Amino acid sequence: MRHISATIITFNEEHRIEACLESLKGIADEIIVVDSFSTDRTAEICASHGCKVVKREFPGYGAQRQFATSLTTYSYVLSIDADEVLSPALRMSIKKLKETGFDHRVYKMSRLNFYCGQPVKHCGWYPDLQIRLFDKRYANWNLRDVSERVIFPDTLRPEMIDGDILHYRCSTPEEYRQVQTRHAAITGKVLSAHLESVPAITPYIKGIKAFLDCYINKGAILDGAEGRAISREQYRSTFIAYNMARRTLKKTR
Repeated sequence: MRHISATIITFNEEHRIEACLESLKGIADEIIVVDSFSTDRTAEICASHGCKVVKREFPGYGAQRQFATSLTTYSYVLSIDADEVLSPALRMSIKKLKETGFDHRVYKMSRLNFYCGQPVKHCGWYPDLQIRLFDKRYANWNLRDVSERVIFPDTLRPEMIDGDILHYRCSTPEEYRQVQTRHAAITGKVLSAHLESVPAITPYIKGIKAFLDCYINKGAILDGAEGRAISREQYRSTFIAYNMARRTLKKTR
């Protein structure tokens, strides 16, 4: 039987971390939780499930995930978020790998995203392929603050495994807006560090493009009310990111 270390980065996840941890039973031989000083019971719940909990200020998504990986005992690492759950089919696939052995260094899987409890099959939200199981000797997270990903040598080819990560993005529209606003703030900082200027019209143009890309190109129109809400939020969060970058750049001149 092969061993797997699971990693989770958390901040105030007490209302959903339990489901995540339950889905790791029989899969993870250790669970490393890097918590950004939650003010709720997140760390306590994780500790009660036998997780190793380490508290650390949040430096960005990529850096935090990479730090979590560095704390693991075993070579193969399964990275999962607090608002994600392994589907029964994915659990079965990973169990089979543990029994028969890993014949690849990197594995990818689909992720099914939920908006207010409803599965979303368009909007670019499915199959939303994710690389989450990897041999840390050959792969690891990059250091991007947002849109982070697992990087590995070009000679390696990720192997697809059956089953979905179930990603419960939000319980309410307001919760989704709050999450997107936080991500937009981080994206705005990244943009201001890489752009020389942001004209006043740019946030509007980028926002409209983001809306149309989601609603038309990615098929959100087929997801009904959920698709419209997600597309509108794409406009809003993109506008916020570029507008923040514009304001930051104006202050530095």
